[in-house]
Amino acid sequence: MRKFSGNRLLVATHNRGKLEEIAKLLEDFEISVVSAGDLGLPEPVETEDSFVGNARIKAHAAAQATGLPALSDDSGITIEALDGAPGVYTADWAETPTGRDFVMAMTKTWDKLEAIAAPEPRLAQFRCTLVLAWPDGHDEVFEGVMAGQIVWPMRGDQGHGYDPIFQPLGSDLTFGEMDRWQKNRISHRADAFRKLVEGCFT
Repeated sequence: MRKFSGNRLLVATHNRGKLEEIAKLLEDFEISVVSAGDLGLPEPVETEDSFVGNARIKAHAAAQATGLPALSDDSGITIEALDGAPGVYTADWAETPTGRDFVMAMTKTWDKLEAIAAPEPRLAQFRCTLVLAWPDGHDEVFEGVMAGQIVWPMRGDQGHGYDPIFQPLGSDLTFGEMDRWQKNRISHRADAFRKLVEGCFT
């Protein structure tokens, strides 16, 4: 496994919150973190049907454009009773002509579960795939999972996306009810990051 040896890392995201989370997770390594958005890079079209495929597209595009090692993240929610949907289309379920509406997406999700009378508990997993790519085309892949269940009604106004209807295994709170940093310690992204740090940064 290739170790990260530089002092500057490009994060292939235009999401300021995601950049802050990643910078926080890497602060012990004295690495300067910059985002694709900061550098004005375009967002590549995600054409794959897997998390790892789309994460690779983003990481390699950013590394090739800048000559810097680039880290990308593709994540979403998979629901067992819906045969793994929405999966890589997690954000797409929230798309509207005027932007993303996750209340609509969560309602759509619950309605689909109700329509097939899915048994309780309605098991689901948040999944995160990280790809660290170098300009020479090499990459390392790390996957994290947080198991839980879909609950209704929505609870909490923290987090983002489907957090208010996802209750992680072993918790009485949804991700939407958790403090951001509490969630970040146990989340699918934290799981993937632990593997990334062990593999490439220590």
